[in-house]
Amino acid sequence: MVFFLGKDVTVALATENQTNGVGVTPAAGASAQLQVAASPTNAVAATLGGGIGTDITQLTACDVSIGAMDEDITYFGMRSVTKAEIKKETTVSVTRKKTNEYWDVIFNEARYGVGSGSSARDGLEEPDATTGYRIFITIDAGSGTDEVITIPGNCVQSHSVTVNTDGTMDETLEFMSYITPSYGTNKDTTVISTNL
Repeated sequence: MVFFLGKDVTVALATENQTNGVGVTPAAGASAQLQVAASPTNAVAATLGGGIGTDITQLTACDVSIGAMDEDITYFGMRSVTKAEIKKETTVSVTRKKTNEYWDVIFNEARYGVGSGSSARDGLEEPDATTGYRIFITIDAGSGTDEVITIPGNCVQSHSVTVNTDGTMDETLEFMSYITPSYGTNKDTTVISTNL
């Protein structure tokens, strides 16, 4: 587990879709609506084709956990148990000061990113290479020696809001991916292939 303060990193989001990003457009009254477009207004996640992503504003913390899921295998007639690794799992928790309802809309309407066309994925179809979001975590942004952690194929796992009576509210969006992250000096915008 690695914990970063918001002042030490820049976190950007992109959809795995090459042509459409996700934005939230405030509608009349207090409601908001999801917008899936090539250049969405109030972008929360830009298209992967742009290669940059949309920076998360008012970032206070970013927590990255990399682990593995094991399965216990027992053998008939033996008392020992074998642990076999089934899959790797990466979890990213991003916390920011709550300034709008954008993450609420993303959690409720676009947890699995953008599908083909201009619709949000509802998670009821088989995932493919365009499912989910890509997270770019840039350490020491602007110093000339940037280090970037790129985590592809993320889906939103949970969303929570912390209410404070004498301060500002914080909100956390938690992402989860089964694809191995990549590390380098540039953002990895390689399209997910079927062999990952």
